[in-house]
Amino acid sequence: MSVIPFVHEGLGNSSYLVGLGDNRAAVIDPDRSVQRYLQAAKARGWTISHVFETHLHADFVSGAMELRSATGAELFVPAAAEVRFPHRGVRAGDTVPTALGNVSVIASPGHTPEHSSYVVRSPESPPMLFSGGSLLVGGAARTDLISPEATTELTQAQYRTITSAFSDLPDETLLLPTHGGGSFCSTGASGERTSTLGFERRTNSLLEHRDEDEFVSWFPTTFPAAPRYFFRLRTVNQAAPRLRAQIPEPAALPAREFDRVSWQATVIDVRPQAEFMAGHIPGAMSNAFRDSFATWLGWLVPENSPLLFVLGDEPLERVIEECLLVGYERLVGVLEGGMPAWSEAGLEVARAEVVGAEGARRLLGDGAIAVDVRELSEFREGHIPGALHIPLGDLESGAAAIPRDRPVLTYCGHGERSATALSLLERLGFSDLVNFDGGFGAWQEAGFGSKQMNGELNGGNR
Repeated sequence: MSVIPFVHEGLGNSSYLVGLGDNRAAVIDPDRSVQRYLQAAKARGWTISHVFETHLHADFVSGAMELRSATGAELFVPAAAEVRFPHRGVRAGDTVPTALGNVSVIASPGHTPEHSSYVVRSPESPPMLFSGGSLLVGGAARTDLISPEATTELTQAQYRTITSAFSDLPDETLLLPTHGGGSFCSTGASGERTSTLGFERRTNSLLEHRDEDEFVSWFPTTFPAAPRYFFRLRTVNQAAPRLRAQIPEPAALPAREFDRVSWQATVIDVRPQAEFMAGHIPGAMSNAFRDSFATWLGWLVPENSPLLFVLGDEPLERVIEECLLVGYERLVGVLEGGMPAWSEAGLEVARAEVVGAEGARRLLGDGAIAVDVRELSEFREGHIPGALHIPLGDLESGAAAIPRDRPVLTYCGHGERSATALSLLERLGFSDLVNFDGGFGAWQEAGFGSKQMNGELNGGNR
């Protein structure tokens, strides 16, 4: 049985195209960028006839309805999800026949209440378990995305799922989860995307817990911060996302027209951070187009905000796809001619200073304050002594803690998140801002001292 994985590195997720025999195929947990599934199926002479959803996704907009529109595929969704579009609701114990064998449904609640997993069987290969967020390679998905009140009950369900839901499946069962390493939905996950149940039974530390109460108390303490948009996309996916053909394309706007409408929109500058620092539209948010672009867009930009874009060499179609992936559909316009056209129109251009490790140390020695915008787990492992820690996702709400009477040096791991931080602080009225290019990684490479959360100082070489 053929399986083709599709990985979104920024979200840390995988979706799958599975050959079902008789030139038919299924897609498991598709996201909104469906052309890749359609092209892969066409290249193999397959027709996508089935789409299986393991749960209502919080981190991306589903492509199930888009695939149904394009192919007529039947949608299989956990009945408890109570989605409001045409589908077949599935429950534990249901089977879906295919030319190569049956697809069986296993209830696997925990990550979400309605979560189901699918076992695909064929005579010539081991069973394949598409586990969504129930069991991951080296971990499991978080249980706190419904509500604080539901977290304990869902964590109890997750414990029972990982310890017993798949106990009847043999060790050679292939494990193909949706969430994985790098996903804000997962915890403990390794860098590997697939595994076997036998390997997980031997090595997954979550399966070592023998006390449910202890697990329920401990597991939620391992979760990373949750991007704000996670708490609105379940509703979007339950109601049926709009089709791509129903969403207007952004218009190419001359500089002065772009300027005129920018006061009613959020301007997203997707160019690399060095280009942003060299010259940008005042008030624009720097979000360099990279794997994590969609996550930070969803985390930092208000829901339903109209978006305007400043591009460099980035392909507009890919930028649009990533915006739609996390539910942004009010794509108003693109700056025609980019920043050169803005400058030629005589409009104001803002600039920001960028320094390397030596410049950062000099600024701090002269009294600047370092603002570390990495996640707490990164900060704990090591940071610049004296740095103020405000994760990027909390920066706007936490900016009052940053003094305005001295220069502010923003830094992260390498420089992209700190560029975004600088742009957000600029919008809040901070003026003496400097971005540390290379971030904490460059600080360490330069041999400068760092500090850990336990207070331990790591001495520098210089």
